[in-house]
Amino acid sequence: MAEPTSIHFVGIGGVGMSSLAQIHVMAGGKATGSDRLFDRGENLDLKEKLQALSMRLHPQDGSGITADTDLVVLSTAIEDSNPEVAAAKKLSKPVIHRSELLARHVERSRTIAVTGTSGKSTVAAMVFEILQAAGRSPSVITGASLISLKERGLYGNAFRGASDLLVIEADESDGSLVNYRPAVGLFLNLTKDHKEVAAMKDILRRFSGNARSLIVNADDPNLAELASKSATFGLRSGELKAERVESRPSCSRFSLRDVEFVLPLPGRYNVENAVAAVAACLGEGVSLADCSRALASYKGLSRRFERVGSAGGVEVIDDYAHNPAKVAAVLSAASLGAARVLAVYQPHGFAPTRLLRSELIGAFAEHLRPQDMLWMPDIYYVGGAASKDVSSADITGPLSAKGIQAFHVPRRDDIIFRIAQAARPGDLVLVMGARDPTLSAFARAVLRAL
Repeated sequence: MAEPTSIHFVGIGGVGMSSLAQIHVMAGGKATGSDRLFDRGENLDLKEKLQALSMRLHPQDGSGITADTDLVVLSTAIEDSNPEVAAAKKLSKPVIHRSELLARHVERSRTIAVTGTSGKSTVAAMVFEILQAAGRSPSVITGASLISLKERGLYGNAFRGASDLLVIEADESDGSLVNYRPAVGLFLNLTKDHKEVAAMKDILRRFSGNARSLIVNADDPNLAELASKSATFGLRSGELKAERVESRPSCSRFSLRDVEFVLPLPGRYNVENAVAAVAACLGEGVSLADCSRALASYKGLSRRFERVGSAGGVEVIDDYAHNPAKVAAVLSAASLGAARVLAVYQPHGFAPTRLLRSELIGAFAEHLRPQDMLWMPDIYYVGGAASKDVSSADITGPLSAKGIQAFHVPRRDDIIFRIAQAARPGDLVLVMGARDPTLSAFARAVLRAL
């Protein structure tokens, strides 16, 4: 192994950055870092977990970059005016983007790169869990915390195994996945999210040219061009096709080539996720029977239909859903066993809300039933030069006009009392939103109020 190097991670509190920092330390390297949220006293669970791995964390003022720093890695959110960038330049330290460091890991491993608009974290976790259960000792770098890794005392979004197998979440949001050259590219779906579909098709097409082999969802018409020259999977079509699909409130059942699967998650979207994961693992020589056994004990991810608890006959679920496809999928799953869904959706960022406004209205209008309720606080804003010309009211207003019980409540904490007043046995409270590390604490506060 190469001599450990000292890497400084600017924006280390981000899911992508923190996973890379952990993998680096697990491989014997040294890591320092900084993050604006840490400076504000937020995201302290992650901060503690990183410090437990002997990482030194500094204020984001340039002080963490020293003569001993070999490399500085930036997240996408770091501006050129950031004092850390100035410190790196002053000391003539090489600076690279997060995706470039991840690309180095991809190059020296047999990497399965999971991409698509929705489901990346879940499928990456499922692939990792199946390979691990099959004794393949994989590594994982992903965007959400695996419950099984958290139970080992880790933050959960990174783990270094003993083999050369690596599973990564190849994020399409900033287009950086075109830097990766994996052994396997696993394509889940493509809908409008961070960019228009046409722009994302071009990015995924370019990425597909870098992968040595492709596995593609045959059910997604936006991926048809790639599916025609790939191994395929799906619920309605594909070489590996799910049959006898049953979606229940607490689990899903299906079969693949007459092997029965029971997945402890609801929703057809999770069946699709599981079939994608199995398709990737079959390519690594894992049997269907071993895949079935591993998924039967799958413990899930933080904030991916995560059960927070129940009180007074009301269950509380915490979920990362933020784009229209994810909102639609999670609402469908939540509705399976709930008399009513009491939903909270916190939009993240003004630009994404502006881009997806009409699609979000459509998703809520289609999947909220007459008895369901929706509350939306103000848009989560992390800073920057955003144009604040859109509001949560621009979503709840049109929904209310359609007869849907949708309410804009500017202060998120004010929603807790309203839910507690409205809830009755048989209801399910669904908290949705991305990027804000305080959303899980909010979900727990709702549970306490019940």
